[in-house]
Amino acid sequence: MSRRPQGIAASCRIRERLPSISVLSVRTGERCLRRLGVIEAERNRERLQKLAKICVAFPGTAKEKMHGHMAFKVGKKTFAYYLNDHHGDGIVSVCCKVLAGDNERLIEANPRKFYMPAYIGARGWVALRLDRASVDWSEVQELVRGSYEQMASKKLLREFNA
Repeated sequence: MSRRPQGIAASCRIRERLPSISVLSVRTGERCLRRLGVIEAERNRERLQKLAKICVAFPGTAKEKMHGHMAFKVGKKTFAYYLNDHHGDGIVSVCCKVLAGDNERLIEANPRKFYMPAYIGARGWVALRLDRASVDWSEVQELVRGSYEQMASKKLLREFNA
């Protein structure tokens, strides 16, 4: 009786040894990569790069790695956070400061897209999910810009608006 290799890694190794690649083996290989987290890790890298490009375009900003996440700061104040699986919630998002009450209105209007982030939500922050099938990056930019304008000094805002 022949034994078959067990597990995802074994399945991926078998596909690599096959001389011809069929559609089925490509799909299976993609499934293997997805299960191993390779595809998701690449998507998260792309999301972070897009967000970083938006955030560092504002004057006087810097990015700082914090506890496995990324904080975007203007001066000493944080205006955006990139959260990836924060406390094991499985969500990838950007958190931004909004005007008083806007976080509740945004969440009420679209609870699949927005949510109240842990710890900072009660202080006027809202999280926009980046792990949805489609992300409106102009909406992300608008949310980040509003947060930046609340946190930046008057001098930096004059420079930004000039």
